[in-house]
Amino acid sequence: MNLNSFLLLALCTALLAVLFFIMKLRRVREQLAIIEEALEDIQSGNPNRRVLARKNDMTKRICYAINEIAVQNQSQLIQQKQSEQAYKRLMTSLSHDVKTPLASLFGYLEAVENGLVIGEEKEAYIHIAVEKACQLKNFVEVLFEWVKLDAKEQVFHFELCDFNELTRNIAAEWIPALERSYFEYDFDIPEDEYSLRIDPHSYTRILNNLFQNALMHSGGNKLTLQLLENKKQVKISISDNGKGISTSDIPHIFERMYQCDSSRSAGGNGLGLAITKELVNAHNGKIKADSKPGMGTIFTITLPKAL
Repeated sequence: MNLNSFLLLALCTALLAVLFFIMKLRRVREQLAIIEEALEDIQSGNPNRRVLARKNDMTKRICYAINEIAVQNQSQLIQQKQSEQAYKRLMTSLSHDVKTPLASLFGYLEAVENGLVIGEEKEAYIHIAVEKACQLKNFVEVLFEWVKLDAKEQVFHFELCDFNELTRNIAAEWIPALERSYFEYDFDIPEDEYSLRIDPHSYTRILNNLFQNALMHSGGNKLTLQLLENKKQVKISISDNGKGISTSDIPHIFERMYQCDSSRSAGGNGLGLAITKELVNAHNGKIKADSKPGMGTIFTITLPKAL
């Protein structure tokens, strides 16, 4: 090959390289224009916009990153809409939960005050009014707990306690309510001291929520509380002999705003069990539910000996 031929070949090669570079540059410019348009579309509120890229495009990584951001934004928008819908349902539920027992409470008290009922009937009205007042009290406590947890403002005060004694005291406070509702109860709590580092207020709320759940929503007439303890952990089991929970509902019962079938969740707001789970989690514990329709439900909490 003479010098002229070599120079001609080199020139052709250089021209081809320049042409290839120009084509690549043009493709990059086209892609950048598409990317800019897609970004403007996404910023304007279209979460479904995606940027297509070929396997050998120089901008493919940018396109993939933009698509990933778009997917994340879309997911956040969906969650936001779901949260807004859940909030609306919550407000509707809370309004009902306050108005219904409050109106009923006023009705019973008004009848007593105006002398419309006397004797045993009067005592029955007062008894029902007390129950309505207790429902409202529990509702307000649950609502405040939910607000604090939702705003990340819940402050936990962990201290070393006699766990058995604390559990015994909490359970004892429920005896009048259980007896008024003609519930049988069995508390299997060891007499020996068992030291455990917990937040007493949160643990009280956990047990109160589970007792309330059994009393108001199980449809049963017996509640059993049992503690099983060893050197590493304690297990708290609360069971009832009620209607049970369907298999399809079990995976969701600890979700906020989730309510089971109407026969079990009447009067509920879908917050109690969700709050219970969050409080158990704060103790590095676990909670689960085992249930079969028509055979009752068992809630089991496991708390570690050391946090």
